[in-house]
Amino acid sequence: MTEAMLGATLGKTGADFRIWSHHADLVEICLFDERGETEIARLTMTRGEGDVHHVFAKGVKEGARYGFRIHGPYDPGQGHWYDPSKLLVDPYATELDRTFVYDPRLGQVGVDTADLMPKTILKTHKALRPMMPLGDRAGFIYEVNVKAFTMLHPEVPEAERGTLKALAHPAILAHLRRIGVDMIELMPITAWIDERHLPPLGLTNSWGYNPVAMMALDPCLVPGGVKELRETVAALHAEGIGVILDLVFNHTGESDVHGTTLSLRGIDNRSLFRHVAHDPGTLVNDTGCGNTLACDHPFIRQLITDTLRHFVLSAGVDGFRFDLAPIMGRHWDGFHANAPTLKAILEDDVLEDRILIAEPWDIGQGGYQLGRFPDAFLEWNDRARDTFRRYWRGDAGTTGDLATALAGSADLFAHHGAAQSRSVNFICAHDGFSLLDLVSYEHKHNEANGEENRDGHNENHSWNNGIEGETSDKAILKKRRQDVEALLATLFASRGAVMITAGDEFGRTQLGNNNAYCQDNVLTWLNWSAVDPELMETTARLAAMRQRFGCFSDTGFLTGNGDVEWLGPTGETMTTAEWETPDLSTLTMVLSTLDGETAKPARIAVLFNRSTEPRDIVLPQATGRKWRRLATGRAQAAISVKPRSVDFWVET
Repeated sequence: MTEAMLGATLGKTGADFRIWSHHADLVEICLFDERGETEIARLTMTRGEGDVHHVFAKGVKEGARYGFRIHGPYDPGQGHWYDPSKLLVDPYATELDRTFVYDPRLGQVGVDTADLMPKTILKTHKALRPMMPLGDRAGFIYEVNVKAFTMLHPEVPEAERGTLKALAHPAILAHLRRIGVDMIELMPITAWIDERHLPPLGLTNSWGYNPVAMMALDPCLVPGGVKELRETVAALHAEGIGVILDLVFNHTGESDVHGTTLSLRGIDNRSLFRHVAHDPGTLVNDTGCGNTLACDHPFIRQLITDTLRHFVLSAGVDGFRFDLAPIMGRHWDGFHANAPTLKAILEDDVLEDRILIAEPWDIGQGGYQLGRFPDAFLEWNDRARDTFRRYWRGDAGTTGDLATALAGSADLFAHHGAAQSRSVNFICAHDGFSLLDLVSYEHKHNEANGEENRDGHNENHSWNNGIEGETSDKAILKKRRQDVEALLATLFASRGAVMITAGDEFGRTQLGNNNAYCQDNVLTWLNWSAVDPELMETTARLAAMRQRFGCFSDTGFLTGNGDVEWLGPTGETMTTAEWETPDLSTLTMVLSTLDGETAKPARIAVLFNRSTEPRDIVLPQATGRKWRRLATGRAQAAISVKPRSVDFWVET
């Protein structure tokens, strides 16, 4: 196909509608009344160049509701699922009149679904002048589930709780400022549908990683549509906070052969999803979700780039995180870092300066691609995540791995002479244990998900400090707090971008559930009445430290050539024997940097003690200068690091 304007374009006397389909015999557009319930007109579209079907609907105005019906062969064995009884959502819809609600009839052949389906609302959006993205590639990213974050916040008006608009509330903005957030990463806010096994269990998808319409904002989360997104982004920008959207371009909620026909499946399933070679009736499942988008197809490529452009031009977003991103670079023979879809994003004049973050793995063959994306992409670094966890759990032989991760993970990102880290370092994300649960549970506890605890990762590199789960034992609670603070300090001392999930800065828990995607309830809604203020202050102090000392936000790899010293407890350079000591309990990282408060060169020492006893540490001291503890500003002749902690000292 040749690239063409797709979707709906409003003119003075009506609207032009365009949709792509190669295998369809006939495409019709259905116009509905203002309530989206009664069909008032049905127009046949004309196939034009490049298999783009089009029609001009005279008299149609902004706010009109519509959907498509597409005729063609119904032959699943050949990859065709055409069924004109199915009303289909426009892939280029930017606003819908209602949310998707799963119903078995959405997948039943010959059953009309007009009463079940959301209707596309015809909207025009004024293009903004793209501004340079806020934040930088080594900022503090704050991952947010919009509903869970705001649903129980006492200062947010009830009518706004659970919506995107709540993020612009002064109380929310004050919290983001207090903890020093540079960029907020919004978990999916585009329209999705529940997985079919959830409704019988009385559960709903609360994460949004099961999309149907890539551009359309979910009406439950964003009832004000694109305008609400644009205004929320502007409010965050006014506070110096950038906005990243988490988008899913790897599958759709139409799922497998037992799934639903909602949009792309009914438009051209054989073309737009991957199928097993020489078997067009068998969907490839590199996502674990039942289907896999054919991102090497020109239509999907254009849909992806047009979606990204839409969110930049219509709402001013600063960047994007891509779920299961290797899918976007897949061809029939595997992943390619120079795949046309990835190149199209990097070469687009609107997108070329956006922040791009890849989740660099999928479950297909050769799906683990950490460190192999183009240089413009940051990447979620699960290797660093596991290293941080294993080090503080006490696993033997992890000191060298810790140093490598702290230094920017050159083993992963220094390919072909690259000098800058592209790592997004994190310890916990939406998928897995919360930070507090990581040090409170040795095993997952997902019974509430209805799958007899079979779902979710089994190996979490977690520990419970003596008792599994909830406890009132003050000694154990103290140990857990120490471990959480040590993990946060380790994260914020690492080179590259750092990310935490909302609530981890003040001790959120999911009671050991490490796959809470289907828990849209108090299990995942942040409990603002149970905030740990001391832990939150620790997070704020660590974020301020990163902003003050450029050595942490610098993305250049630490090389040891004047930028870092790795020291043992006596203040001497670490020896090979010390690096190879399996149970080494301490490590000192001394960084050369610029002090943002004084604008003078400085050295900052990061002292790690993972043992259960205090450890005395010696630091090399320059003539006429003193080491002062960053937290207190006081100089001490002898330096002792508390058990299970990370301490920061500055030479002045």
